[in-house]
Amino acid sequence: MSVQLLLWTVSGIYFSFNDIDAIRGQQYLVDQPAREFRIAEQIDLPAGQGLSYFYRLDELILSVKTASGLAFYQQDGSSVEPLSAEQVRQLVAENTTLDPGTVIEIDEMESGAEYRGRQLPLFRVEAVAGDEDVNVYVDPLSGKIVAVRTDDWRTWDFLWGLHIMDWTERDDFGNIFIRFFSVLALVSALSGILLYFKMRRKAR
Repeated sequence: MSVQLLLWTVSGIYFSFNDIDAIRGQQYLVDQPAREFRIAEQIDLPAGQGLSYFYRLDELILSVKTASGLAFYQQDGSSVEPLSAEQVRQLVAENTTLDPGTVIEIDEMESGAEYRGRQLPLFRVEAVAGDEDVNVYVDPLSGKIVAVRTDDWRTWDFLWGLHIMDWTERDDFGNIFIRFFSVLALVSALSGILLYFKMRRKAR
């Protein structure tokens, strides 16, 4: 119990002393300049709950929220083609302060991967910032950067796994181990308080 209490304390100190935006790599992202949005008057799009639009490189993309998820279309209503590796490299160069290197397409989920929770396929763009290895994950259809993973994030993720006692997936906050040890910690704390007052009474 004392070992797990120590791990909770160490990981909690790390979480509280580090800026979560820096952990998520927000410092490498750059704001995009304002642009004009001009959409064709006649567009046939599927029924949905919402419509938004944004630029993917120099191409205006329409995003429709449907019952099955987001669907992306060009201004004329045609489906959006996935980005190429070279386009992804250009997008990362324009939207971050990083110098993009190798581009890898990911279409299979790996257990505990740093891109977990994101819909596949994705492009991973490898870059270096000083002494730090940075991976930028890009959605091939929307062109949006869905995650930036740094060495600080990997340390945070490792400690998070220790904190919630999910050492592989690092996502299950309600697993049997943390429930058991949480109850055990409560019992330990209450019994310690009880013993303290009993010892004081005995000393008197």
